[in-house]
Amino acid sequence: MRKRTVILAGLLAASLVLGGCAASKGLETDAIKISNYKEVEVAEVAKPGEITDEDVESSIQATLEAQAETKEVTDRPVESGDTVNIDFLGKINGEAFEGGSAEGYPLTIGSGTFIEGFEDSIIGHKIGETFDWEGKFPEDYPQENLAGADVVFTITVNSISVEEVPELTDELVKTLSEDSTTVAEYKEEVKKDLEEQAQTNYDFTLQQNAWQAVLENTEVNEYPQEKVDEMADSLIQQYKDAAEYYGMEYEDFVEQQMGYSMEDFETEVDAVAKENVKDELAVEAIAKAEKIELTDEAYEEQVKTMAEEYGYEDADAMKEAFDEDTLKQAALKNLVMAFVKENCLQVAE
Repeated sequence: MRKRTVILAGLLAASLVLGGCAASKGLETDAIKISNYKEVEVAEVAKPGEITDEDVESSIQATLEAQAETKEVTDRPVESGDTVNIDFLGKINGEAFEGGSAEGYPLTIGSGTFIEGFEDSIIGHKIGETFDWEGKFPEDYPQENLAGADVVFTITVNSISVEEVPELTDELVKTLSEDSTTVAEYKEEVKKDLEEQAQTNYDFTLQQNAWQAVLENTEVNEYPQEKVDEMADSLIQQYKDAAEYYGMEYEDFVEQQMGYSMEDFETEVDAVAKENVKDELAVEAIAKAEKIELTDEAYEEQVKTMAEEYGYEDADAMKEAFDEDTLKQAALKNLVMAFVKENCLQVAE
């Protein structure tokens, strides 16, 4: 009887162990251990709000302003909102100072680019007029030698121009959209685009947060040194290319532009390389555990999506810019990250 009880207890224990494995939220391989990736907890991300009429109008206004045309003004003096081309010379105690003069300077009146009063002083003056304006630098001006100083600027107005923003009409809509032909249709199209963009932003934020949480739950048992070295060499080559672009020696670029000693920089590169390798190992391990396969169809769809996101003309253009292995790794990572996002748990803070 005792023997039978022991056997039953053993079977029960085995079933519990097997049940625990089946319900495991993590995984472990020779190279990596992920304590949780199936139900990883992340801070709750606010869901997209309703797109209002004001949102639509604001978006359309930004589009119209991008279509604005510059028109030269010759029949009136300067008004607020105009863009003027000016020459100016500033003097303190009768002496010109560094940074206090320019010729052919474009300035939009009301932009707040200059110290208080400077731009307003130009209002009412006509093209070709030269005048003096007496002002004062603020006490908290960043340049200590100018802070609180009295100044006289001699200003000449060379030209005046305005930005003419077009009115939204059915005719203009036809040039702005491939799908809409009327103002009403265009507003609906813009609203739909804003809703889609809001959802995309939500999905992206949640996905990034979930993946970061997975990496925080990940430990590398042993880094494949060959991969780390390959990644480090790739990173270093990018900086060597940048140094060459700026006409600098690699070491000088690192020390002068990056602000690192060579020893510290190499340590930083090694750390970044290991983080990238850790990322790759996590992607590969989860893909294998969850049987996430990058089919030809999925690959083409991912490349098309990435091309749109990163501003390439089409998928073929992106394929020309990157080697196939890099694109396949990125595509597989997107699929794995999507899986992690769909299975994460959002927790209210």
